[in-house]
Amino acid sequence: MVTDDAEAVRRNLLTGFIPGSGLPIFDPPPPDEAWDAVEAEGTAYPRLSLEFWTSKQRQASNLHEISYRACYKPQLPRHFIERLTRPRERVYDPFSGRGTTAIEAALLGRRVAANDVNPLSKMLAEPRLTPPDSIAVAQRLKEIPLRGTSDALDLGMFFHPDTEAEIRGLRDWFLGRQASGGLDDLDTWIRMVATNRLTGHSPGFFSVYTLPPNQALTAEKQRSINAQREQVPTYRDTHALILKKTKQLLSGLGAIQRQNLSLAAQDARFLTGDARETTMLLEGCMALTVTSPPFLDVVDYTGDNWLRCWFTGLDAEAIGRGISTPRTVVAWSETMGTVFEELYRLTQRGGFVAFEVGEIRRGKVKLDEVVLPLGLRAGFKAHGVLVNSQTFTKTAHIWGVGNNDKGTNSNRIVLFEKG
Repeated sequence: MVTDDAEAVRRNLLTGFIPGSGLPIFDPPPPDEAWDAVEAEGTAYPRLSLEFWTSKQRQASNLHEISYRACYKPQLPRHFIERLTRPRERVYDPFSGRGTTAIEAALLGRRVAANDVNPLSKMLAEPRLTPPDSIAVAQRLKEIPLRGTSDALDLGMFFHPDTEAEIRGLRDWFLGRQASGGLDDLDTWIRMVATNRLTGHSPGFFSVYTLPPNQALTAEKQRSINAQREQVPTYRDTHALILKKTKQLLSGLGAIQRQNLSLAAQDARFLTGDARETTMLLEGCMALTVTSPPFLDVVDYTGDNWLRCWFTGLDAEAIGRGISTPRTVVAWSETMGTVFEELYRLTQRGGFVAFEVGEIRRGKVKLDEVVLPLGLRAGFKAHGVLVNSQTFTKTAHIWGVGNNDKGTNSNRIVLFEKG
């Protein structure tokens, strides 16, 4: 049980311990060199840099293994959900992406709300609150035709003709069921898995080899990869791969977790809109927000997801026009300032916001230093900043990102409280 002693929370939050939560304090304590300070609005706030959740925490649930560009590890929201909320309190993410915060909160027995301007986010997150039985998935797949409607879109650089025919069969099935009102939980689960399997770097995906696995390159770039690797798309059994991925996602999912997911699904809110205008959410309804906004124009969300949008019947260009991607720190700050005003309205008294950002412009701009005054101006109190530093991954090096030199491999979380 989390203590109600707010002063104790303030004393201990940055060292990862809240009295009464049952979570261990660091032993040994963080070294002096792990601390520095950030000044905002005339006050210095502590900043602690350690590896909090990337190497020493328990393995995350397989249910999170849905690829999406620029997503954080589930251990990040878990760190704050366990420490700052009670079971059945509501946890929110206004920039939901693949739904990491919502899924982790649901697994931990919390109620959830999520928003993202991209409708793909809801399609990828919501079905995982109602995970099916793999046998039911196999039976439904038998009903789906192995061929679908052709159109003018050339996908031959990604898929074998027979694989493409199966993909079009799946697409027709989902669009038809949606149009008739017959789309059910099994359909949305299979659509979610198939959307996730469209392109990637291994035989577990529908496509020929491509990287990264969480986006589709342009047709021209994929042709170039094919030429460089002297590869041609080979046949992939889409239905078999969907079933295989389903079993992987469900692996290790216990009875308590399934019960928690079912409870969360009863009143979960998955919104598609602007994070600055969520009037359908009640004032003071959130105990905790854990989120990571778009970092200026670092990621091309529309370009990354064009193939997924085609498959799911979404208009990638229209979605792109609705996604705010400010190109300057000043413009980004204006947008995020309005987001903080809305988060202040949504957060209950004594509730928290953990706002994750990184560095940009090759590490020259540390966005935690930009975010801190925005939250203060919205009315929040600030506890400080947690910086989770880590050794980066293979995928990061593909993008030319070395360790801590471009800012996408350290989570910088500014922690606020509504007094």
